[in-house]
Amino acid sequence: MNILYFLIGCSVLMALVFLGAFFWAARNGQHDDVHTPAVRMLFDDDRPEEEETKS
Repeated sequence: MNILYFLIGCSVLMALVFLGAFFWAARNGQHDDVHTPAVRMLFDDDRPEEEETKS
């Protein structure tokens, strides 16, 4: 029965560590923009001016 109390304590401690890491990441701007990096490769690149004058 004592091991059950120990495991509950460890799981609560681990949950608090992960919660603290989440808040730290959120405060440092880690989760600001999650959509744009995924679709950035789909945007067309602007052609350099030299190529535009040749066509």
